[in-house]
Amino acid sequence: MDVTAWNLDPAWMYYPSAIVLVLLCVVAWLTNVVTLPGNWIVVALAAGFAWLFPKEVDGYGLGWMTVGVAAAVAAVGEVIEFAAGAAGAAKQGASYRAVALALGGAIVGSIGGVLIGTPVPIVGSFVMAVVGGAAGAFAGAYVGETWKGRTDAERMAAGKGAFVGKIWGTLGKLACGAVIVAIVAADAFL
Repeated sequence: MDVTAWNLDPAWMYYPSAIVLVLLCVVAWLTNVVTLPGNWIVVALAAGFAWLFPKEVDGYGLGWMTVGVAAAVAAVGEVIEFAAGAAGAAKQGASYRAVALALGGAIVGSIGGVLIGTPVPIVGSFVMAVVGGAAGAFAGAYVGETWKGRTDAERMAAGKGAFVGKIWGTLGKLACGAVIVAIVAADAFL
C-alpha cells in the first residue's frame, strides 16, 4: 500500500527502520569475533535496506553506492583476516595443512571462547572469542605440523605465528567492519 496515498510523512516509518538496521548491523559486526562473516551480513542488511528504502524515491533511504563501498571494505577485511592469519603461520614455515587446520581451529576456538567467556557479560565473550580463536589457530597449526612430522620447535613456531596472526587478522577485520557500520549508519541518517 502506498504510504503517500494517506498523506503521511514517510519519516514515521523510515527512522525506526533505520535504527533497527543500525542495531542489526552492530550485532552482525560483532559476529566477526567468532569467525563468522559479520561484515558480509552487514553488507546484506544494507543491500536489503537499500532495496526497501531506495534513496532516490523520497530522499530517505540508503544508496547503492554505499552498499558497493561497504562490499569493497568487507572484501578488504577478509583479505586482512586471511592474510594475517595465514601469513603468521606461513612466515614460520608452516605447511598448507597447518594453515588449513589453523583456520578450522580458529573457528572452533572462537565459539569455545564465547562459551567460556559468557559468565562475564559482553566483554568476557568478546575477549574470550578472540583469545579462543587465536588459541584454536595455535592448536590447529601445531597439530598440522605434528601431522607433517616436524620438530617441536617448528610446531611451536607455526603455532605462535598462527596465534599472533589470528589476533591481528581479527582486529583488522573488526576495524573494517566498524568502518562499514559507520558508513551505513551515516548514509541512513544523513
